[in-house]
Amino acid sequence: MMNNTIGRAALAAGVALVLAGCGKESDAAVEKPAEGIVLGPDAVAVVQQQEIRTGPQLSGSLMAEREAQVRAQISGQVLAVYADQGQAVRAGQPLARIDATALTDAATSARTGVSSAQISLEVARRNYERAQTLNQAGAMSDRDLETARAQLSQAQAQAAGARSQQASAQKQLSNSEVRSPITGVVSVRPVGAGDIVQPGAALFTVVDPRSMRLEANVPAEQLGQLHIGSTVRFTVNGYPGRTFTGTVQRIAPAADPATRQVPVVVTIPNEGGTLVAGLFAQGRVESTVRQGILVPAAAVDERGVAPSVLRLKGGKAERVAVQLGTRDPDTEQVEVTAGLAAGDTVLVGPAIGTAPGTPVRVSAAAQP
Repeated sequence: MMNNTIGRAALAAGVALVLAGCGKESDAAVEKPAEGIVLGPDAVAVVQQQEIRTGPQLSGSLMAEREAQVRAQISGQVLAVYADQGQAVRAGQPLARIDATALTDAATSARTGVSSAQISLEVARRNYERAQTLNQAGAMSDRDLETARAQLSQAQAQAAGARSQQASAQKQLSNSEVRSPITGVVSVRPVGAGDIVQPGAALFTVVDPRSMRLEANVPAEQLGQLHIGSTVRFTVNGYPGRTFTGTVQRIAPAADPATRQVPVVVTIPNEGGTLVAGLFAQGRVESTVRQGILVPAAAVDERGVAPSVLRLKGGKAERVAVQLGTRDPDTEQVEVTAGLAAGDTVLVGPAIGTAPGTPVRVSAAAQP
């Protein structure tokens, strides 16, 4: 009886050891890490065939296509300023007023002079008409008639001079009211109420922001690729991630002898008034447009003897040597002329450090 009890206990202990061993093997299978890596959707890119636009690069500054420098036409004290920097104005809108007390007196005197000269002219005309009548009747000599005619001519000249003087005085008086010559925005206003100005002094700068121009330079050796009307795509400091479009309007007939650069003027529609003058811009003239294979520049590993990419094929990363063509710094893409085909998937960014042969799985995009 005792022997049977001991046997059953030993059997139970053995079964427990076997079950414990099986449990450990099962746990080991669950905890064993899966082979390969999992990448997010941002770490891969699908190779696509796209338009490649090539041409000379250019850089320069933005300027207003229409700009007016408003200067003082008379001397005097600025009594009032009606427009400030950044304010939109219309053509003919008053911008400032200059003291014109002396000009008002001159205009009044000129009007009086015109009235006096007109009266003298009327008297001289009547005298001449009477002299003509008397001369025809034989009651006045030809000499006296010529004297009357000379007096009429003199009166006419004096009246014309008085009218001219009045017009000049009136114009000077009107210059005391400074008006905008164009519709636009006040970009500079160096004058303030109370300032004393002289003729020619700068008062305002008004620019029309609806149309801008890019004054840029292109290397002389690329002059043959420039054409009037060519499209220009460029970026502007202060507007990261945005691309603007313009058209080549003028090409200088000669290059700068010091820099060997050719000045170019590019017109830019700016109906929304987004761009402002004075900003630096750089871009490319689109001389030719063709189809090609483009990949993100971050997908190309150029640390080796030849550039290469990591392509996903059969769920694994494989290194592929590629040949490169045109680079587009604006879109941060590079053309691949050999080694890849449209539809291939390549690793991008830090993922290009993955060892070839490593299994790769791409996770789904995160849900918002």
